[in-house]
Amino acid sequence: MSITSDEVNFLVYRYLQESGFSHSAFTFGIESHISQSNINGALVPPAALISILQKGLQYVEAEISINEDGTVFDGRPIESLSLIDAVMPDVVQMRQQAFREKLIQQQQQVVAVGAMVTAPMTTAPTVTAPASNQQNTAKNGETTINGDENSSHIMNNHMESMEVDVDVEIPASKATVLRGHESEVFICAWNPVSDLLASGSGDSTARIWNLNESCISSSTQLVLRHCIREGGQDVPSNKDVTSLDWNSDGTLLATGSYDGFARIWTKDGNLAGTLGQHKGPIFALKWNKKGNCILSAGVDKTTIIWDAHTGEAKQQFPFHSAPALDVDWQNNTTFASCSTDMCIHVCRLGNDRPLKTFQGHTNEVNAIKWDPSGLLLASCSDDMTLKIWSMKQESCVHDLQAHSKEIYTIKWSPTGPGTSNPNSNIMLASASFDSTVRLWDVERGICIHTLTKHQEPVYSVAFSPDGRFLASGSFDKCVHIWSTLSGDLVHSYRGTGGIFEVCWNSTGDKVGASASDGSVCVLNLWK
Repeated sequence: MSITSDEVNFLVYRYLQESGFSHSAFTFGIESHISQSNINGALVPPAALISILQKGLQYVEAEISINEDGTVFDGRPIESLSLIDAVMPDVVQMRQQAFREKLIQQQQQVVAVGAMVTAPMTTAPTVTAPASNQQNTAKNGETTINGDENSSHIMNNHMESMEVDVDVEIPASKATVLRGHESEVFICAWNPVSDLLASGSGDSTARIWNLNESCISSSTQLVLRHCIREGGQDVPSNKDVTSLDWNSDGTLLATGSYDGFARIWTKDGNLAGTLGQHKGPIFALKWNKKGNCILSAGVDKTTIIWDAHTGEAKQQFPFHSAPALDVDWQNNTTFASCSTDMCIHVCRLGNDRPLKTFQGHTNEVNAIKWDPSGLLLASCSDDMTLKIWSMKQESCVHDLQAHSKEIYTIKWSPTGPGTSNPNSNIMLASASFDSTVRLWDVERGICIHTLTKHQEPVYSVAFSPDGRFLASGSFDKCVHIWSTLSGDLVHSYRGTGGIFEVCWNSTGDKVGASASDGSVCVLNLWK
């Protein structure tokens, strides 16, 4: 077995993507020419780099335990090697010597025990458990194993996952797996008026899947190839499709790509326009409600409002000092943007300065969302906090601190007629790399439910149209459906790849999920 530098580069690139370092992944991918490699990303499992490193460590540990005569030392390792120790020859030699000394001690003990067999035992031996198996009590009173205060939490999470009631498992007969993408599928979104599901992938295509028909097959997909003009002809861009959004009447789909272009497509899969002014990858894009403008955010530190009819840039906003990661419309002309510069700007078409700048996060801001009324803005960050902002004040309304790792994304619950809370307090859902989802009562500034069944980072959450359910997708390959009222797990599905995105269709009977192995899954929940 051998490994090439291209393969190492791809594993590092994938690791950066999976860890949420999207702009670092982009920079590394450009410098290492990832797009020119012939590696099929859909075949590379999640956490491949960590898995290979772990197996390498196990091999080094096994190598240390082999004696000079070729026999294997029959005993538990003194302690596990760290990655740094494993590449330091002095440390490895020291461990080998320790093993030899322990082997000699064991042989001496065997001889001593043999001598004692003939002598009568006058006192009962005191039996003690090996130190590595003893339970210790942490400072907070929780029982821990192997002296690791986190191990009880890990075991509890594992036990919870094992105890998922089979009644909540979604049978294979209610899951439609759509295949066709040749690399990771980062995003998916339902058409707002029909059961057309759009997906965007690292294979430089978006696809539209028709789920309206009773018989679903691979022939129902439309392939939207993202090409660039070179030498008078269109060639594949070989860049990831990073974002997509349908307009409000479902007639047009906008996509953003690492190639720096935004594109507009008809629902029939025809290219209707190409928007090119960003200098580098586009990380997010959104239609306004009216459908006459598209808003985009890019690595070039700017946001742009585009005229959806002419494809011209109406205004470029160069206010961030680092890549812009997300944008969201407050109304048809005013929007918010966030960045790795830790700042949030609220800008309006026609104004040459931000209307408001919110500062308070201490690390990059990953996502922002206006509540349905447009009065409150929620933000989440790598600083592990959620913050709620109002245009009426400079400091945040709430600083919500409960997650123990980075918060990747957030969603507001729907309000109004037909929802479960037309008059009650609005909720906010947050998805974190700490493997949990939290539901918040924003008016009171408290966490209502902590949803803990996932075992890996949670990348996406989405409320059902009536607000009664929340879908979550994690890199543990699971899509969970929760009751927002009780916090109970009501449906669960395990796919074949880590889940990047989950989304509900307009009628609330289907959930779409996109995965790291190139698959797109549709769950038919209520039929």
